[in-house]
Amino acid sequence: MLTLPTRLSAGSRLPSPSIIPGACLGSLAAVGAGLSLNLGAMTTPTYRIRLAVPDDMPAILGLIGSSAAWLQENKHTDQWARPWPNRDERDARVAQGIRDGLTWMVEDRKGVLIGTVTCREHGNDMLWTPTELAEPAAYVSRLIVSRDRAGQGIGAALIHWVGARAVDQWGANWIRVDVWTSNLGLHDYYKGQGFEHLRTLDFQHYWEYPSAALFHKPTAEIDKESVARFELTEEVG
Repeated sequence: MLTLPTRLSAGSRLPSPSIIPGACLGSLAAVGAGLSLNLGAMTTPTYRIRLAVPDDMPAILGLIGSSAAWLQENKHTDQWARPWPNRDERDARVAQGIRDGLTWMVEDRKGVLIGTVTCREHGNDMLWTPTELAEPAAYVSRLIVSRDRAGQGIGAALIHWVGARAVDQWGANWIRVDVWTSNLGLHDYYKGQGFEHLRTLDFQHYWEYPSAALFHKPTAEIDKESVARFELTEEVG
C-alpha cells in the first residue's frame, strides 16, 4: 500500500501534496468466514467510495507516478521505477480495471480525492497455485493513499473494506496481495496488518514479474469498524 501526492480526476478536488509504502455498504451480508457486518449502529462513515470511471484514469496514473517518484527519493527501492512491463501495457491494465468495474476511488466528505484501490475475484495463475486459485479470495492491487492522509489508517481500513465487499459478493475466505519483491518495508507493512508471507517467487529474470512476494490474511479477521469508515456513494450495476 502506498501513500502519495495525487492529481485529480474530473469532478474531484485537489488535496495538499503528500505518501506511505501496491449494493450499499451498510447492507454487507458477509456470507462466509462467519462474519456479521452489521454496521447500522456504528459511527458515521468518514470517507466516500465509488467505482472509478474512465475520467479517473489521469488521477490514477498521477497517483502511480507520484508514488514512484517518492519511493525513489525516500525508500531507495526500484518499485515502479519504470512502468511494468512498459507504459502502454501498464496503462492498458489500469484502464481494463476501470472498464471491468474493479477499481475504486476514495474521497473525503468534501469530495477531495484521497486514494484508489483495485480488487478482483480471480488471481494471476503465474503467482498463485491451483489450490489457492480454487479458494474464494479478494486479490488487492494498486492500493494508494494520498501522503497528506498518512498515519490515519486509511490504507489499512481500505483492505478491510474491499475484503468485506468480496465476502459479500463472492464469499471470499482470503484477502491476497502480491507485493513488490524488493520493497522490504512494504513487506513489513503487510505483516503489520496481519498478513502472512506465503512465499516469494524467483523468476529467471527479475523484471519478468517484479511483484512476486505473496501475502494473505483470512477474511475472518476483517474489522467491521474499519469497514464502516467508508460509504458507498453509488449503486453498483
